[in-house]
Amino acid sequence: MLRSIRLIQRVANFSRLANPHEVNPKIPDWFKSSDYIEQRFIGSEPQQVKEMLKAVNANSLDELVDKIIPKEIRSEAAFQSPDNFPDAIPESSMIQHLQSLANKNKIYKNYIGQGFYGTHTPYVILRNVLEDPGWYTSYTPYQAEISQGRLEALLNYQTVITELTGMDVSNASLLDEATAAGEAMFLANSWFEKKKFFVDNHVFPQSIEHIKTKAYYLGIDIVVGDAKTYDFKDADQYCGVLVQSPDNMGEVHDWSDLFKHTLKDAKLLKVIGTDLLSLTINKTPKDQGANVAYGNSQRFGVPMGFGGPHAAFFAVEDEFKRKMPGRIIGISKDANGRSAYRMSLQTREQHIRREKATSNICTAQALLANMAGLYATYHGPQGLQKIANRVNCLARSFAKLAKSLGIVVKEGRIFDTVVLHNTENLQEYLHYNAQINVRKIGQDTIFSFDETHTLQDVEDLFNHLQHYTKKKSDFMSVIQKVIPYKSERAPYMQQKVFNTLHSETEMLRYINYLRQKDISLAKSMISLGSCTMKLNPTSFMLPVSFQGFSQLHPFSPLSCTQGYQELTENVEKWLCDITQMEAVSLMPNSGAQGEYTGLLCIRKYHIMNGQKDRNICLIPISAHGTNPASAVLAGLNVVAVNVIDGYVDLNDLNKKIKENEKSLACMMITYPSTYGVYEDQTKKIIQLIHDHGGLVYMDGANMNAQVGYTSPGYLGADVCHLNLHKTFSIPHGGGGPGLGPIAVNKKLAPYLPGREYSLGSVASSLYSSASIIPIPYSYFGQLGRQGAKKCTAMAMLNANYLMMSLKNDYKVLFTGQNGMCAHEFIIDIRPIKQESGITEEDIAKRLMDYGFHAPTMSFPVPGTLMIEPTESESKSELDRFIEAMKNIKLEIEKVKNGQYDKNDNPLKNAPHTQDQVINSGWNHKYSREEAAFPLPFVMQRGKVWPTVSRINNAFGDRNLICQCPSVSDYQQ
Repeated sequence: MLRSIRLIQRVANFSRLANPHEVNPKIPDWFKSSDYIEQRFIGSEPQQVKEMLKAVNANSLDELVDKIIPKEIRSEAAFQSPDNFPDAIPESSMIQHLQSLANKNKIYKNYIGQGFYGTHTPYVILRNVLEDPGWYTSYTPYQAEISQGRLEALLNYQTVITELTGMDVSNASLLDEATAAGEAMFLANSWFEKKKFFVDNHVFPQSIEHIKTKAYYLGIDIVVGDAKTYDFKDADQYCGVLVQSPDNMGEVHDWSDLFKHTLKDAKLLKVIGTDLLSLTINKTPKDQGANVAYGNSQRFGVPMGFGGPHAAFFAVEDEFKRKMPGRIIGISKDANGRSAYRMSLQTREQHIRREKATSNICTAQALLANMAGLYATYHGPQGLQKIANRVNCLARSFAKLAKSLGIVVKEGRIFDTVVLHNTENLQEYLHYNAQINVRKIGQDTIFSFDETHTLQDVEDLFNHLQHYTKKKSDFMSVIQKVIPYKSERAPYMQQKVFNTLHSETEMLRYINYLRQKDISLAKSMISLGSCTMKLNPTSFMLPVSFQGFSQLHPFSPLSCTQGYQELTENVEKWLCDITQMEAVSLMPNSGAQGEYTGLLCIRKYHIMNGQKDRNICLIPISAHGTNPASAVLAGLNVVAVNVIDGYVDLNDLNKKIKENEKSLACMMITYPSTYGVYEDQTKKIIQLIHDHGGLVYMDGANMNAQVGYTSPGYLGADVCHLNLHKTFSIPHGGGGPGLGPIAVNKKLAPYLPGREYSLGSVASSLYSSASIIPIPYSYFGQLGRQGAKKCTAMAMLNANYLMMSLKNDYKVLFTGQNGMCAHEFIIDIRPIKQESGITEEDIAKRLMDYGFHAPTMSFPVPGTLMIEPTESESKSELDRFIEAMKNIKLEIEKVKNGQYDKNDNPLKNAPHTQDQVINSGWNHKYSREEAAFPLPFVMQRGKVWPTVSRINNAFGDRNLICQCPSVSDYQQ
């Protein structure tokens, strides 16, 4: 109750930021601010909007919406009360407000550790990667030819991981360390098919908690014990053993004896959680006998950000690469035989394997992985080792100083963490008297050092310990005896890229060299359906770098986190209002994790109500690939439901309900449907599921077409996830960061993480990717009720304008009432393929020559392109895209009628690189101009040159190379 009162007060305080004169109808318009985001967020000018409305036969946006959205599903109740949802405030006011919130967070000197550490983000990386739209607005690199920059950066990251862990193959990141630990457990279970898993009791507690959550719903028995003393006589009953080094108490272990001797013949997965910085001087997990190594790359230049986003790492021996979760970047060949980067082994991923997938990981943390990889590149192996030695010497100096004062220090080899025994009140003393935050376990106080700490910090701690113990010692005589450990490592990271870019000049040029290879929103429209690649306004992004948000440890005392509490409470309130739901959890750190968490809510609800046998999840065949994968991970059995002409087949649905009535747990629905239409039968479907004892999960990927006009709560859904990195302008970052909170009704509210009947933990910290929450906060605050609603209408207008403009050239596959689409639509390329041999892939690659990223290819229907322009694109940009698509259709006609050769034409050979076009040996049956400059605007706006020609995907999968070339390759 007190939390609710405080929340209302904080929302009210926010609403007062709006100048009352701004909304007073008596004040003339010329006195009102021009500093509002709506007119900049929506791409088209008022005159352009009128022209587009005329093209779609509507007189106004309201009339257009009436034509598109069935009356049965309309509800605008979410926007009725200004007390719940704010009026828009100007950009400058929002920046000032968020700075004031950041200032409420107290950035005390921090030694908490437990997987989160202070780090110096090199400013050349901060400004030119994290804060550069050329990096943060790019899409997942499914179109590899125009993604070579970030693919190279991710390959560098993978190489850093394999070099430091000693493993054979690394993925391109996971969501965070706890979820990586959970993925290791699930990999062990799926590989060895045993229902028992051992976890050492000194693994980070947040990882243990997540492993237990994941295991509970899969029926896996987790045994937590001391791996050093546990009797593994029953080892063959286990699918895996997971340990950590350095562990939760800071001790560095060598697990060789356990893995290479005790468990040598056991058929189980051997997993080590570890720390990248420690691995620059300590023995690798591979050398200790591990099959899997995981951890967090956060301390490689990525701010703590109150918990995230951070790129977890996950590396395996070669044997397990095809079941490893997450994306893998590999090297293949292009059509000219040149090396080219691509996403490898995609056939193992959830969007293809669906319910047979070994993970539901989709978006991970590509932007943060790139930062970590570039950090390692900038410092190089010697620089990383120097940082590690310095951190280690600070920690060991502090340990010796504490001992000199008579304090009992935990024995064992340490890297960065020191445990002081029997120091009961020391944590409170340091917090209140010295503004220092440390960790406490029982009677012990724990200090974790990182690269931001200095020798002066150690001396300050020493002085406080002298006061605390009332004893004296000589600082200089102690620290002078500390020298670095002798490294246990053979040389690593010897590749050229890690040893030549240590000046800022070279690093800046390398970052820009990579960025220029890619198409991002900074260059042109990315018309991907179901991914909502809209504007990420600069003013939304700016607060992410505010120190009060970026430098806070997620386990800081509540007294230090008042700004974040206000921030998150307001966002939760507004998400409840938008969805018309009861409660929200911001813990899930991706859309797929939101799916998973929502399904766990449903499972826990049934279990707590004595219906644990309800384990059937109905999923339409049109659903996102992560839907069935998430359902399986939640311990549910998937039953597919047929779809006819874009609509759920009610006859098949009734049949499946009848067949599974007693075991029906839920149904997963995407709304509007993945086919881009508002199904008018959705409320009926939801009621049908409820009538048979099931609950309904709504996929919020298409929330961009709901805000202000309908809502999951109004439709009757019990839980929905929200892709804040889609609808609410968190950038895609080339494949992450993401944030996928869930909203639930009153029935499910008690089961949210941290609530009375909590479903468990689904991330490393309560708010997971907390440092990017200011972005949706800005979206709500700067657009306000009317702006957010107008964005929905404009998304529909832009989509229908494109559809109407292209429907005479391309077959539109599905439409809703009045022949309209929602915010996206699908064009069918299969008839074109039958007539001309030109495929959807040919069109996708040819669009690169026009300077555009392709629409979504072959999803949700094979042989199609799904197009979503979003509200942020202007009519001018839409017209260029239309012109390109129409010209491509003319090129297809030339293939069809024989003017172009069937195999040697601009589409089959696309994309065309600069070196191809300027090569004197041009021997194609069409001109260079047709290849590279098919329309005047291509040259006028600045040609985007793909740096490789079409990539041979099959070659890359047959010859998997997913690390940088070795030194010997360079020497050759």
